[in-house]
This record gives sequence, C-alpha cells and structure tokens, in this order.
Amino acid sequence: MFDRKTLLVTGGTGSFGHNFIRLALSQHDPERIIVYSRDEKKQHDMRLKYQDERLSFVIGNVRDRNHIMEAMRGVHYVFHAAALKQVPSCEFFPMEAVQTNVIGTHHVLEAAEHHGVEKVVVLSTDKAVYPINAMGQTKALMEKITLARSQSPQSTVTYCGVRYGNVMYSRGSVIPLFVDQIKSGKPLTLTDPDMTRLLLPLSEAVRLVTFAMQHGEQGDFFVRKATAATVRDLAQAMLNIFDADNGIEIIGVRAGEKLHEMLVTAEEFTRAQEFEEYYRISCKHDRNYEQFFTRGIESAKFASEGYTSENARQLSVREVEQLLLGLPQIQDELTQWQSRRPARKQAA
Repeated sequence: MFDRKTLLVTGGTGSFGHNFIRLALSQHDPERIIVYSRDEKKQHDMRLKYQDERLSFVIGNVRDRNHIMEAMRGVHYVFHAAALKQVPSCEFFPMEAVQTNVIGTHHVLEAAEHHGVEKVVVLSTDKAVYPINAMGQTKALMEKITLARSQSPQSTVTYCGVRYGNVMYSRGSVIPLFVDQIKSGKPLTLTDPDMTRLLLPLSEAVRLVTFAMQHGEQGDFFVRKATAATVRDLAQAMLNIFDADNGIEIIGVRAGEKLHEMLVTAEEFTRAQEFEEYYRISCKHDRNYEQFFTRGIESAKFASEGYTSENARQLSVREVEQLLLGLPQIQDELTQWQSRRPARKQAA
C-alpha cells in the first residue's frame, strides 16, 4: 500500500513515529516519508540513525496553518500523531492543549482536504472516552473534528482513527519510570495499587495504525484489544525481572487519573463490530438531522458495559513478567543492569 507513495507523520519523532518509520522503511518501499515535528534535536538524531534518503525532515508546528498546508503538498497518506499528551501540562495550560490537539488537528485535516490526500489516520487515546481532564477533553474534540470531516458529502479524503490506552514503554508511561526508580534504588511509586491498565506493546499499537490505514473506511475508529493488569502486579513484575528489592510506596491518587481505562463506551457498542483482535466503531450517519431528532436505528442495543481495563483479561504477575521481557527496551535495560551487578555486589 505504501510502495511509491509519500507519507507524512506529524509528531514523527515521538514513540509512534520512530517505530512506524522503522516498519515502513524495512517492510515497504515508500517514495518519501515526511517527518513533521517541532524538535530539531530529535530530527537530527533520527536522521543520523536511519541515514535513508527516503526520509525528509520538516521542522514545523501543526498550530501553523500555512506551514502544514505547505508540508502536505504531494502527500498520499497522513498519520496524525502530534499532540500534547502530558495530563498535568494540559491541566495547567488548557488553551495550549486546545491549540495543538484541537486547532492543530483542524489544520492537518484542512490541509489534507486541500491537497487531495487519499487517507488520514488520527491517533487518539483512552483518555478521550468519558474525559475527566483537559488532555482527554481536547483529544475527544479531536475525534469529533475527524468524524465531522468524515460526514461531509464534499470530502474526497477518507478519515479514520485509532484509540489505544497504555502503550508499554512509550514516553511518559509508567514502565520507564519504574526502570529509573529501580536503577536509582528508590521505591516504586503507585497511586492506587488496584488501578488497572491495559498493556499494549508499542509494536501492536503501530500494527493497529497500519491496519487502520490499510482497511479503514470513512469515519471508522479502531480499538486494539489488549490484556490488562493492576499496577500493583505490574510493579511487582518489574521488581521480579530486575531481581530488585526496592519496595513499593503508595503515594495516593493524582489529579486527572482514572481507576480504570475505558476504550469503548457502552453507547459506542451500538455501532461497533467485534473482531478477534480489535473493535471497529463505525460512523453510520451523515449530516442528516433526522438521525439525531426523529429517526434511530431499531436494531441497535445498548451494551451493559464498555470495554475497559477492568473487564479485559487480567494477567498474573508471571504473565506480566513474560510480556515485559518481550519488550526490546526492557531487554536492553536488563543487559545493562546485569552487567553492573558484580560492581554493585562488590560495593555492598
């Protein structure tokens, strides 16, 4: 699908961008991949890492309508990953979250429409479902902007998206924090030990986005099924695989947190299809006011609950260990950790 095509990845130097670009370069033959992001240092590092003439780097911000409009010229497929994702930053500066997550998304979709891009996939989050913080609220609006575009009868672009929860070892997630705490000899900090989180390897998240680009129809959102665990079991698994005795400290629930992640609501199940590995949430209506006021779908039924990290299959500590050991980043950290063990024992 991507052979001899031009791809644009907004926020392309982030966790998703790195892994998707590695996949695209190794398994496909794109004409060009445009890495669009604000961070010149990360772009420089990526340029040195790949040294591939098919990569093109553009410094820019999705807030700048004119610049993203220019960068979109000649593009076939767009992966929109640029976002403000840190909950505290969005809480303290909500208008900054609006500028990037909402208005920035509008600029990206507008540019895609202007240049006749074939398809756009936007990346969303569990925090957009029943949002309780500014980050989730702006990502929910990002989804609505995308769906509104998909319902336009004048649109020539296919708009779809993905939604996923905790991506293991992504930037800002809890697993790198646990690694740092183990290495520094500090206790692993938990807010609520009974909190559950879906555990999705980054490679699976990239596969989901690629699947959406290849198979998504107008207005589709895809949700990857995943296993889950309590953060208590996740922390214990981390201590076990590092053979560490740091201990665990409960620090209390932080502002903007949920006890369980939700990826599909009970209401969305009225228009969702379940497959072996994912859910497809379709957008069945166009700009027809009757479907909002006078006419519904007789066959649609509300589900008793949504898809959450509480009702997903829960892993045991041993199963979490095996999942962690499959992550390349954990393998690298363990290699470094084990090489330091003789020195640590001698010091003790």
